[in-house]
Amino acid sequence: MSHVSLYRKYRPDTFDKIVRQEHVVRILRNQIAQNAVGHAYLFTGPRGTGKTSVARIFARAVNCEHPQNGSPCGVCPTCLALAAGSLDISEIDAASNNGVAEMRELRDKVQYPPVTGRYKVYIVDEVHMLTDSAFNALLKTLEEPPAHVIFILATTEPQKIPATILSRCMRLDFKLIPEEDLEQHLRSILDELGKPYETEAVAAIARAGAGSDRDMLSIAEACIVYGEKLTYASVCAVLGAADFHETKKLVSAMLKGDTAGAIEALERILKEGKAVGVLLKDILQLLHRVTVAKTCKTAEALLALPHDLFEEVRSLAEEADGRAVLRATEILIRTENELRFVSSPRIALETAILRVSYPAGDRDVDALLVRMGQLEAQIKEAPRAAEPSKPAAPEPPKATQAAEVPAEEPDYDFPTEEPVFAEAYFSDGPAEPVPPPKPVAPPKPAAPKAEPSPKAEPVPQASEAPKDAKTAFGLFLRTLRKTSKSGVLFAMCYDLEASLEENTLVLTTASETIYTSLGREEHRKITQEVARLIGLEGVEIRIARPASAEKRDALEQLKKDFGDYPLDIK
Repeated sequence: MSHVSLYRKYRPDTFDKIVRQEHVVRILRNQIAQNAVGHAYLFTGPRGTGKTSVARIFARAVNCEHPQNGSPCGVCPTCLALAAGSLDISEIDAASNNGVAEMRELRDKVQYPPVTGRYKVYIVDEVHMLTDSAFNALLKTLEEPPAHVIFILATTEPQKIPATILSRCMRLDFKLIPEEDLEQHLRSILDELGKPYETEAVAAIARAGAGSDRDMLSIAEACIVYGEKLTYASVCAVLGAADFHETKKLVSAMLKGDTAGAIEALERILKEGKAVGVLLKDILQLLHRVTVAKTCKTAEALLALPHDLFEEVRSLAEEADGRAVLRATEILIRTENELRFVSSPRIALETAILRVSYPAGDRDVDALLVRMGQLEAQIKEAPRAAEPSKPAAPEPPKATQAAEVPAEEPDYDFPTEEPVFAEAYFSDGPAEPVPPPKPVAPPKPAAPKAEPSPKAEPVPQASEAPKDAKTAFGLFLRTLRKTSKSGVLFAMCYDLEASLEENTLVLTTASETIYTSLGREEHRKITQEVARLIGLEGVEIRIARPASAEKRDALEQLKKDFGDYPLDIK
């Protein structure tokens, strides 16, 4: 006996064996029980969900002499004749018989009565492939067929069928089959075959089926003959998925900002012969698993992974920042859509990985949020600097001491020595005084064991303000870094454009989000105090306006100032 594929061998022959689709089965069963069978049906839904199988069962059930719960009994003379190949049930492939001549021939055949049963049933598969002329030839017969004829039209694309055909059919929509039902169906088949299997392997095959029972059985057939036991590793090998551990190294490097490590991991995987599109799907699948592990308490049951692999996914989820995972997923999804139109998919994937792993080179808001999260993590992990027991005796300041930042210093690195302002100014507890730059009387120490001071003197301002914007901005960042406990505030100010206007530091940003955040009361209070400590009158936050708005304002001012004169604006 020749080999029969799993999806053909285990095709259901009764309604009880149909996997899900209870809403369709219930309607058809009730129509058979009430003897209220219609003349035309339209079965729509994704591939492999049981449309043709249900049509065949229904065609035999309406002719069965003694139907059992709506299903054909299989033992009556009519059922035996239909199983042997009666002309009362005809299946037509509309993909290869889509012309008007075939439909005219069908229109002539429906006039003949059935041979063995009560009805002649015509199952037209992929009916959306018919031409417009073929639909027109079928229309009149479909609207008023003979009493002994039933049409069952099956399609995966109902939007391509004319409305005149749709309005004459009872439409029944088939749904994708849940993974749980696919797993149960596959386990029953494996148990019947006596094939040992791992639970995680069955779950992986069901996920690969993507809601289609036929697709799942086709994948399972290849996995069954791969080895003596159906394992998760064998399923991944059959599906052509990239190695889990290598993919994890790639994703981990991306989320940590390790650009070199991410590119090296990508090169190792592609050298193994993995397709770019398949690798991209594997990366997205791992990011999805990380998201589930990071947000769901029942992640292990939902993902259905082997325990050791799930622990690796969980550890990766604990280390990753949620905003970075979300940003990486969005970038790679856009790249998956773009792969269909690019001539070099590999370069497109490398570019996407570079964008994910290097948020500093990206100027959108999501990249800024990811950078803030990285700065917050670094601040939490960095050890707090120990405070000195005694303040060092300060030297008299010179006129050039205010310019702490060299002219060639682009990044404003923070000095290791303590600043020249009082650290305790923003703290709640007592602190030792810091001598001011000018030789004025210093405040008395407020330590518990020292002599109490009758009244605490305010912290004096700097003796001389910075002379240029670059120096002022460098001192501002250093002072803000030392005084403010908010790494987010420092990160927002770090990349702003600075200018100095009449002893006021002006910070300009093009982001509406940063402009609004810096304008909050708590942030504004800190920035103003920091400006006073470095000898400035204050800080002003501005938002960059488009050039078009400036031109429009200039034109309005011209019209206002010279309204009595005719203006020719070009």
